[in-house]
Amino acid sequence: MSNIGLFFGTQTGNTQTESEIIQKEFGGDSVVTLNDVSQAEPSDFNNYDYIIVGCPTWNVGELQSDWEDFYDELDNIDFTGKKVAYFGPGDQVGYPDTFQDALGILEEKISENGAETVGYWPTEGYEFSESKAVRDGKFVGLALDEDNQSDLTEERIKAWVTQLKLEFGL
Repeated sequence: MSNIGLFFGTQTGNTQTESEIIQKEFGGDSVVTLNDVSQAEPSDFNNYDYIIVGCPTWNVGELQSDWEDFYDELDNIDFTGKKVAYFGPGDQVGYPDTFQDALGILEEKISENGAETVGYWPTEGYEFSESKAVRDGKFVGLALDEDNQSDLTEERIKAWVTQLKLEFGL
Protein backbone atom coordinates (compact mmCIF):
# COMPACT_ATOMS: atom_id res chain seq x y z
CA MET A 1 0.00 0.00 0.00
CA SER A 2 1.28 3.50 -0.80
CA ASN A 3 2.23 5.97 1.87
CA ILE A 4 -0.28 8.73 2.67
CA GLY A 5 0.61 12.03 4.29
CA LEU A 6 -1.98 13.39 6.70
CA PHE A 7 -1.39 17.05 7.58
CA PHE A 8 -3.43 18.45 10.46
CA GLY A 9 -3.74 21.51 12.62
CA THR A 10 -5.44 21.37 15.98
CA GLN A 11 -6.50 23.82 18.64
CA THR A 12 -8.31 21.68 21.22
CA GLY A 13 -6.97 18.25 20.22
CA ASN A 14 -10.06 17.02 18.35
CA THR A 15 -8.44 17.14 14.92
CA GLN A 16 -5.36 15.31 16.17
CA THR A 17 -7.52 12.61 17.75
CA GLU A 18 -9.52 12.26 14.52
CA SER A 19 -6.23 12.07 12.57
CA GLU A 20 -5.09 9.20 14.77
CA ILE A 21 -8.39 7.36 14.22
CA ILE A 22 -8.04 7.85 10.44
CA GLN A 23 -4.45 6.58 10.59
CA LYS A 24 -5.57 3.48 12.50
CA GLU A 25 -8.43 2.81 10.05
CA PHE A 26 -5.98 2.89 7.14
CA GLY A 27 -3.73 0.38 8.90
CA GLY A 28 -1.37 2.42 11.06
CA ASP A 29 1.74 4.54 10.68
CA SER A 30 3.22 2.32 7.95
CA VAL A 31 0.37 3.52 5.70
CA VAL A 32 -0.44 7.04 6.96
CA THR A 33 2.18 9.44 8.31
CA LEU A 34 0.82 12.15 10.60
CA ASN A 35 2.26 15.63 10.11
CA ASP A 36 1.43 18.54 12.43
CA VAL A 37 1.19 21.47 10.01
CA SER A 38 2.69 23.79 12.64
CA GLN A 39 5.97 21.91 12.12
CA ALA A 40 5.62 21.24 8.38
CA GLU A 41 7.59 22.68 5.48
CA PRO A 42 6.18 22.99 1.94
CA SER A 43 8.67 20.34 0.77
CA ASP A 44 7.07 17.80 3.15
CA PHE A 45 4.08 17.56 0.79
CA ASN A 46 6.36 16.33 -2.02
CA ASN A 47 6.81 13.01 -0.20
CA TYR A 48 3.24 11.87 -0.87
CA ASP A 49 0.99 11.20 -3.85
CA TYR A 50 -1.98 10.93 -1.50
CA ILE A 51 -2.61 13.68 1.03
CA ILE A 52 -5.23 14.11 3.71
CA VAL A 53 -5.76 17.59 5.16
CA GLY A 54 -7.33 17.96 8.60
CA CYS A 55 -8.47 21.40 9.71
CA PRO A 56 -11.17 22.52 12.13
CA THR A 57 -13.27 25.55 11.31
CA TRP A 58 -12.41 28.04 14.00
CA ASN A 59 -14.26 31.09 15.29
CA VAL A 60 -16.68 32.29 12.59
CA GLY A 61 -15.64 30.41 9.46
CA GLU A 62 -11.88 30.78 9.90
CA LEU A 63 -8.92 28.48 9.48
CA GLN A 64 -7.35 27.00 12.58
CA SER A 65 -4.32 29.15 13.54
CA ASP A 66 -1.61 26.72 12.35
CA TRP A 67 -3.28 26.43 8.94
CA GLU A 68 -3.75 30.21 8.87
CA ASP A 69 0.00 30.61 9.42
CA PHE A 70 0.77 28.01 6.69
CA TYR A 71 -1.84 29.21 4.18
CA ASP A 72 0.48 31.38 2.04
CA GLU A 73 3.01 28.52 1.92
CA LEU A 74 0.45 26.48 -0.04
CA ASP A 75 1.27 28.69 -3.03
CA ASN A 76 4.78 27.19 -3.00
CA ILE A 77 3.54 23.62 -3.39
CA ASP A 78 2.78 21.97 -6.72
CA PHE A 79 -0.07 19.56 -6.08
CA THR A 80 -0.26 18.39 -9.71
CA GLY A 81 -0.90 14.64 -9.83
CA LYS A 82 -1.76 14.45 -6.13
CA LYS A 83 -5.08 13.28 -4.75
CA VAL A 84 -6.11 15.30 -1.70
CA ALA A 85 -8.88 14.56 0.79
CA TYR A 86 -10.15 16.89 3.53
CA PHE A 87 -11.74 16.47 6.94
CA GLY A 88 -12.35 18.55 10.00
CA PRO A 89 -14.55 19.26 12.96
CA GLY A 90 -17.00 22.13 13.03
CA ASP A 91 -20.07 23.21 14.98
CA GLN A 92 -23.22 23.10 12.85
CA VAL A 93 -25.48 24.35 15.66
CA GLY A 94 -23.36 27.22 16.98
CA TYR A 95 -22.13 28.32 13.55
CA PRO A 96 -24.70 27.17 10.96
CA ASP A 97 -23.71 29.93 8.50
CA THR A 98 -20.02 28.97 8.41
CA PHE A 99 -20.09 25.22 9.08
CA GLN A 100 -16.93 23.59 7.68
CA ASP A 101 -15.80 26.78 5.93
CA ALA A 102 -12.13 25.96 6.65
CA LEU A 103 -12.36 22.85 4.45
CA GLY A 104 -13.72 24.91 1.58
CA ILE A 105 -11.04 27.57 1.98
CA LEU A 106 -8.21 25.01 1.93
CA GLU A 107 -9.73 22.91 -0.85
CA GLU A 108 -10.08 25.94 -3.11
CA LYS A 109 -6.44 27.01 -2.61
CA ILE A 110 -4.97 23.50 -2.95
CA SER A 111 -7.07 22.73 -6.05
CA GLU A 112 -5.84 25.95 -7.67
CA ASN A 113 -2.35 24.46 -7.29
CA GLY A 114 -3.20 21.30 -9.22
CA ALA A 115 -4.64 18.85 -6.68
CA GLU A 116 -7.47 16.47 -7.47
CA THR A 117 -10.04 16.55 -4.67
CA VAL A 118 -11.32 13.17 -3.47
CA GLY A 119 -13.39 12.13 -0.48
CA TYR A 120 -16.51 14.21 -1.09
CA TRP A 121 -19.07 13.61 1.68
CA PRO A 122 -22.90 13.89 1.68
CA THR A 123 -24.55 16.86 3.40
CA GLU A 124 -27.47 14.69 4.57
CA GLY A 125 -27.56 14.23 8.33
CA TYR A 126 -26.33 17.73 9.11
CA GLU A 127 -28.27 20.87 9.99
CA PHE A 128 -26.57 24.03 8.73
CA SER A 129 -27.55 26.91 6.48
CA GLU A 130 -24.34 27.80 4.61
CA SER A 131 -20.86 26.42 4.03
CA LYS A 132 -17.90 27.32 1.82
CA ALA A 133 -17.15 23.57 1.85
CA VAL A 134 -20.16 22.53 -0.24
CA ARG A 135 -19.61 21.85 -3.95
CA ASP A 136 -22.38 20.37 -6.11
CA GLY A 137 -24.44 19.44 -3.04
CA LYS A 138 -21.65 17.64 -1.16
CA PHE A 139 -18.98 18.62 1.33
CA VAL A 140 -15.47 18.70 -0.17
CA GLY A 141 -14.49 16.30 2.62
CA LEU A 142 -15.57 14.58 5.79
CA ALA A 143 -17.58 16.92 8.01
CA LEU A 144 -17.33 16.05 11.69
CA ASP A 145 -19.08 17.75 14.60
CA GLU A 146 -17.68 16.82 18.01
CA ASP A 147 -19.95 19.37 19.72
CA ASN A 148 -23.26 17.98 18.49
CA GLN A 149 -22.69 14.59 16.82
CA SER A 150 -19.62 13.09 18.49
CA ASP A 151 -21.41 9.73 18.63
CA LEU A 152 -21.19 9.58 14.80
CA THR A 153 -17.48 10.41 14.45
CA GLU A 154 -16.00 6.89 14.42
CA GLU A 155 -18.73 5.52 12.15
CA ARG A 156 -18.27 8.40 9.72
CA ILE A 157 -14.49 8.01 9.73
CA LYS A 158 -14.74 4.27 9.01
CA ALA A 159 -17.07 4.87 6.04
CA TRP A 160 -14.92 7.72 4.72
CA VAL A 161 -11.67 5.75 4.96
CA THR A 162 -13.30 2.86 3.06
CA GLN A 163 -14.33 5.38 0.39
CA LEU A 164 -10.82 6.93 0.28
CA LYS A 165 -9.13 3.56 -0.14
CA LEU A 166 -11.14 3.15 -3.36
CA GLU A 167 -10.57 6.73 -4.53
CA PHE A 168 -6.83 6.55 -3.79
CA GLY A 169 -6.77 3.22 -5.65
CA LEU A 170 -5.33 1.33 -2.70
